[in-house]
Amino acid sequence: MMIDSFTVQAERPEHADAIEALHEASFGPGRFARAASLLREGVVHDPALSFVATAGLQLIGSVRLTPIFIGDRPAILLGPLAVVEGWKGRGAGKSLMRTALAAAAEAGHAVVLLVGDEPYYGPFGFVRLEPYRITLPAPADPARVLVCPLAEGALKGLGGAARRAS
Repeated sequence: MMIDSFTVQAERPEHADAIEALHEASFGPGRFARAASLLREGVVHDPALSFVATAGLQLIGSVRLTPIFIGDRPAILLGPLAVVEGWKGRGAGKSLMRTALAAAAEAGHAVVLLVGDEPYYGPFGFVRLEPYRITLPAPADPARVLVCPLAEGALKGLGGAARRAS
C-alpha cells in the first residue's frame, strides 16, 4: 500500500540522522564545497525555522534555515531543501517552503537568501538581484543567487558579502 499524504512538522533532534542521509543521497559529498554549505559551516541552523515532511514514520523531506549576514544586515539562508526521490513532484517541497517562509516572516526576519533555480523558487517570492550585489564565500552562478523579501523595503540597499552568523 502506497501512502500518498504527508505531514509537515517542526524538525526535532531525532530527525538528524534521517536528514543527514537525505542530504547525502540528494547532494552527495560535493555538497560541502558549495557556497551555501560554506555559509552554514559551524553555524547551527535555527530549529524554530527548520521543518520536515513525513509520510507515516518515513522522513520524506527537509528544509533548514540558518542565520547569516549579508553585508552588515542579518538574514537567513534557506537550505538545503531536499525531498526523497519517490516523493518529488508531489508537493512536499512546496509545503516545506511555504511553512519555512511563513515561520521566518512570523519570527520577524526580513530577507531569505538561497542558491537555487529561479523557476522553482520564483513563485515563493525569490528574485535575482544584480550579479554580484551579494557575494558568496565560494563561486556560484549569479543567476542562482536569489533573495526573498519578507518585509516591505527589505531589499533596499541590500548587498555585500554573505557571511556566517557567529
